[in-house]
Amino acid sequence: MSDMDRNTRLNKFEKRRKTTKSITILLIAGAFLIVVLLAFWLFGGGSDETDNAAEEPMEESSEIIINDDSKSNDESNNNTEKDEEAAEDESESTTPDEEEDTASDNEEVETEPAEPSDDNVAEAYVGEWEPVGTEQTGPHTTTYDEGSADREEMKQAVSVATGLATTDMIEWWYENGGDQKVIATVSDKAQTATYRVFITWIDGEGWQPTKVEKLIENDRKS
Repeated sequence: MSDMDRNTRLNKFEKRRKTTKSITILLIAGAFLIVVLLAFWLFGGGSDETDNAAEEPMEESSEIIINDDSKSNDESNNNTEKDEEAAEDESESTTPDEEEDTASDNEEVETEPAEPSDDNVAEAYVGEWEPVGTEQTGPHTTTYDEGSADREEMKQAVSVATGLATTDMIEWWYENGGDQKVIATVSDKAQTATYRVFITWIDGEGWQPTKVEKLIENDRKS
């Protein structure tokens, strides 16, 4: 074989080797690129899912805050209702205060001597006492039954006229003194003082004391 033929074959082999090497490199590069793209797609997609998963607790947290705000609003409304109820209770509690004011006014009433009803009277006096107030409505009918509203209000009127506390009072007698008028005989529990009290009913205002007689002896004691 001539040298020329040998060189020609070597050149062809060298070219084929180079071509094969180039193809191999391209295949490796292509495979590497494919691996990189797959990795990017897999890890990139996983990152999005992770971000979405991380955002879900934040949404739940937001819902919890809203629920807390709603609960706070409910508590605020409840507190407001309680405050309104407390204000109504305070408004209703002014009634006893008004009664105390009436009692205080009656304590300051100036009295003057009056004509005794009989010889058993040690002292008699009249004054311009205020009616003691009433819870009764409609036409009034005098009731002497113990525990009735009428009886309790009579007792209150007698108390303000004599100065005896209702808790330190013995009610000996109530009798008709005329149209819408009553005469009561009472004493303190120690029975050291006995009074005959004249009271008159004033429509819408209650019983009003008009005269007090301090008795020498209790003529209603059995």
